[in-house]
This record gives sequence, structure tokens and C-alpha cells, in this order.
Amino acid sequence: MINLIGTYECKSDAKGRIMLPSALKKQLAPILQDGFVIKRSVFNSCLELYPMKEWNTMATQVNQLNRFVKKNIDFIRTFMSGLKVVEADGNGRILVPKNLIVFAGIDKEIVLTASVNVIEIWDKKQYEEVIKASSKNFGELAEQVMGNQPNIKREENVS
Repeated sequence: MINLIGTYECKSDAKGRIMLPSALKKQLAPILQDGFVIKRSVFNSCLELYPMKEWNTMATQVNQLNRFVKKNIDFIRTFMSGLKVVEADGNGRILVPKNLIVFAGIDKEIVLTASVNVIEIWDKKQYEEVIKASSKNFGELAEQVMGNQPNIKREENVS
């Protein structure tokens, strides 16, 4: 599993090409030639760029679903819709398909943000709005999500 780090502001050109920032290219260097899968996010109006190895892990999980259960087929169809294989060109650019640009509402200014093993691609204005909204209750969310992790050692607050 790859652990990507960073949030990067960049621009999309008129053809939908995005130049990968050099700091991100360095992190991706060992796997850059393997290509990526780009798809719609399940929960947000952004795109997800999976390094091929990470996508293969995700596809293996999806492939384990029983295809004789209708909701599984509905999930698979929707989850896989619109995804494309993309590669970085010699200049380190990826071409985002037009239909995915429309889905994510991407204009010229974008944000690439690492989400552990996946890169989210956002329209800059939308990203800033989502971060602002989610920051309000982040402490509560952090406690709910991370507060009961069995392998995280914490000091108990004794009063």
C-alpha cells in the first residue's frame, strides 16, 4: 500500500490535462509507469485517482461481491461507471476525461489532495467549501472515528 502525502493547487488546461506537481511525482515515481484509474467519488463531487496497484486491490474487493444479489450488481454498476484508465505523459500530465470534469465541476483551478493511497481531484472552490464545512465538527468526528481504536495508546483524563 502506498501512503501519499500532501495537498497541491494546480491548474487544468483547456484539454483537461493536469500537470502532476513535482512533489507528488516524486512520491509516485516507483509506480508512475503503471498508470492510474480515475473515477467518480462515491461521497463527494470530486474525482479519485487510484494508482493501478491500489485500484487492483479495490477491484479485488468489489469482485468478491455475490453477483446474484441485486443490490450488489447495482453497486458494482454505479461504482464502476465512468471510470477510465489514464497514464501520465512524458511531461507528467494526466488527461482527465471530459465527462469526469463535468461530474466534478472542475474549472481551471484545482486541488490534488492525497487521501492515503488515492489522490482526490477537486475544483478548488468546491474543495475549500467542503474543508470549511467539515472543519467545524472535526473534533467530534475525530473522536468518533479514531477515539476507540484498540491499538492507539491514550492517556485517560482523570479528574
